[in-house]
Amino acid sequence: MRLRGARGFIGRGDGREVKSLPGRAKAEDVRDWKWMFRISSNWRTGRCTVEQFDVGPSAGLLTQAAEPDETRLLLTGNVAIAASSRPSSVPSLWLSCPAHTPCTLPCPSSRSNTARITALAMDQSPPASAHHGRLACFLSTGEFTLFSIDHQTPSASSRLLTYHPSSRSSRTAPIVQAVYHHPLLVTLSESFRLSLYHIGHDTVSHTQTLSSFTSYPPSSPVLSCLSPTTYKLILAYAIPVYPAHWTVGATELIISNSETESMVVTNTRTTRAIDVPPGWVDENKMRTVREQWGRKVARVADTQTDGKWVVLAPGQKLPGVLPDSSAGQPAPSQPSSSSGPSSPSSSGTAYTSSSMYTASGLQLYRLHLPSSASSSSSPKLTFVRTLHGQIGPVSTLALSDGRCVSLGVNGSIWVWDLEGGTGTEVSAGVTEAGVDEDDDARADAWERVRMRLARGARGAVVFDDRRIVSSCGSGVEIRRFDV
Repeated sequence: MRLRGARGFIGRGDGREVKSLPGRAKAEDVRDWKWMFRISSNWRTGRCTVEQFDVGPSAGLLTQAAEPDETRLLLTGNVAIAASSRPSSVPSLWLSCPAHTPCTLPCPSSRSNTARITALAMDQSPPASAHHGRLACFLSTGEFTLFSIDHQTPSASSRLLTYHPSSRSSRTAPIVQAVYHHPLLVTLSESFRLSLYHIGHDTVSHTQTLSSFTSYPPSSPVLSCLSPTTYKLILAYAIPVYPAHWTVGATELIISNSETESMVVTNTRTTRAIDVPPGWVDENKMRTVREQWGRKVARVADTQTDGKWVVLAPGQKLPGVLPDSSAGQPAPSQPSSSSGPSSPSSSGTAYTSSSMYTASGLQLYRLHLPSSASSSSSPKLTFVRTLHGQIGPVSTLALSDGRCVSLGVNGSIWVWDLEGGTGTEVSAGVTEAGVDEDDDARADAWERVRMRLARGARGAVVFDDRRIVSSCGSGVEIRRFDV
């Protein structure tokens, strides 16, 4: 019905939506098949137009800032939303719409002179108005602000309310992931504490907090509404594998919003990619365990899920990025070691358990979550295939409805069809200059990529049915496939 973070319930405003037939016409499902085929063909071939914007104080797609500048991205309707992670006296959201001039939406903090935006979450529930949607913006101080986004006139967007926690703690700051389906808001902090909030008309109530001793970032939450009183949250994350490696796991949480239990988790189920059966095992089970064990990775760059598929992107250190003194592998009990390129302390000598599972090969898993009434209600995470094609390590992923977009550390972009296992290169990014090439500009750009990786900077990418929006630093690129 919709892509996560995509157009949702908001219609297009550029005149390219298929209008319904008048009442006197014959009732039939009429679609513009020629236009739909053209868009799907562009996705398969990587044909698109590119627009570049700058939302931070430093210009350019690849920068050498003293602090890593990560841009938060969202797509909703025709509006692209971006926010720089740089500390600022007045953190702002950047809103871009094809029919309007880009504008900014201030999100100041009342507790600190400087703050930065750490996460964004778009409301997935049907809006009360045809062209308004809610957006939650989280600050490093623990505060978050709820905005009303006007999709017809982005400059008319307004603030609805601001939540101020009683005290700053590891539960409230910084928030690195959030999902929102009004009136439920779920946040995940850097210390991997999951908090549930009930959003009222002008109030915010914190209802429950959960924590984990075996789950670590990077993570990917997906929230859906099963009924007016029941929500389902699926969370994919990194899991340590003894002695110093990583795999992927997923947890399903059922959240109740009844009269007796307001936004409280009532049931959870967890599965992981490496599942060692207890007791004695036969040859078939041992073969399965060995295959799973061979897919463990030294570090995780990113992991994403859409509730059906789970994709794991292994992390890898670029040669010469960090001194050799940092080659030691941290213990799996350290949460920062799972963040791959985003944490300099975790970048060490790359471990390759198998030549088939490299840092540029994405591991694709199928997530099975059978109903509890079935004979086998245990969830399973089944390995499907490795997606090969992208050259160089992957920085971050975006996943929705069987389609995956991967952003490399050098700015390269690939689109993957998870059902068929095929991939298409959309952008080659910055390639390393060869020995025989006299290209100082390319060599300088490649060096900037390595420096950004050394400082712990990561890119960002989101997409909907017609666009891919990516960022490597303060620069934002919008690629349109409806051309």
